[in-house]
Amino acid sequence: MARTESFAPLLGTAAPAFSLPDVVTGELVSLDTFASRKSLLVMFICRHCPFVVHVQDELARLGNDYAGTDAGIVAISSNDAVSYPDDAPPRLKEMAESLGFRFPVCYDESQDVARAYGAVCTPDFFLYDRERRLAYRGQLDSSRPSNQLPVDGRSLRAAIEAVRQGKPVPQPQIPSVGCSIKWKRRSN
Repeated sequence: MARTESFAPLLGTAAPAFSLPDVVTGELVSLDTFASRKSLLVMFICRHCPFVVHVQDELARLGNDYAGTDAGIVAISSNDAVSYPDDAPPRLKEMAESLGFRFPVCYDESQDVARAYGAVCTPDFFLYDRERRLAYRGQLDSSRPSNQLPVDGRSLRAAIEAVRQGKPVPQPQIPSVGCSIKWKRRSN
């Protein structure tokens, strides 16, 4: 397990456009899918990472708590599924269905979306305001697989509520920690 910490990009950065298939429905999901939402949470996750496994039930709770509200949520997996078959779309679909995710889970086969967002780990959280400007990039909460703290989503939930109310996100923004994204080898 390669522990990787996200970095803080410039807040206010525009959300990169994307169009990816939902592993459950097969439908294309894009930024426009969430056009009417006050906020959009883009989560980079995977199935096999111990950090994601540690928080997956809280991710499901987030989806349940914000379903039908003005907060949009999408999960994206960008890991190399050839080298990490647990992160292939059929296994991601099993994960989404077994956990009852109420948000789309998309697969970024080219890894272009992860690169555009600057995602580096799983989980990695990007929260955008109504204008799709980055308002938060940080941890879900202070829990880690090894520290015995409860997984409650406190940091991310506070950020979502602030953005939904048009208020500044609480500071400081503590980076997310997880497994590095499993990049494909690039041929020269």
